[in-house]
Amino acid sequence: MTRGIFITFEGGEGAGKSTQIRRLADRLRAGARDVVLTREPGGSPGAESIRELLLNGETDRWSPLTEALLMNAARRDHIERVIAPALARGAVVLCDRFADSTRAYQGAGGAVDRAVIAQLEAAVVGEVRPDLTLIFDLPVTEGLRRALSRNGGEERFEAKGAAFHERLRAAYLEIAEAEPERCVVIDAIASLEDVETAVAAAVEPRLERQHG
Repeated sequence: MTRGIFITFEGGEGAGKSTQIRRLADRLRAGARDVVLTREPGGSPGAESIRELLLNGETDRWSPLTEALLMNAARRDHIERVIAPALARGAVVLCDRFADSTRAYQGAGGAVDRAVIAQLEAAVVGEVRPDLTLIFDLPVTEGLRRALSRNGGEERFEAKGAAFHERLRAAYLEIAEAEPERCVVIDAIASLEDVETAVAAAVEPRLERQHG
């Protein structure tokens, strides 16, 4: 059986990832594809329990290193119970955030040493790496405005301040530049329809290659 394809959606707060990943899932399912739509932190029952710990509480509830460890604990359970089995059966796995978020949030944003982030990623992710990563980019001020209007209040990461989020944005663009074969930057300031068109343009060639 052909291995499935693993597509991740990344970006800062309020970038519109969650809306676009749902739209893509609906479109692919309409085309009779086996689609698994999931998210991080979370995606499996154990990982969802860790998500609650990570997203709620005071901004300084966890140190960045502790956050990285919790994120990777959740990620390993998610991979074992959801992502790897789905890929093994040939499904298209769409994941709202994955390892790049840890590189950006805890690495660049929280100043955890890059070598530590890389070691954790190598141990936890192994061979289960995305075939395609879409990085949704928009100005920090607009992203935070959207996030606040969406949530009705700040979550832990949204409350970390503009400088933190500027580091995130720079980190994501650096990842995209370093891995152009895997990453496609999406202009998230555009209209929902234009963003959806850009997502489709990035995804369809990969699906065609994967499934012939």
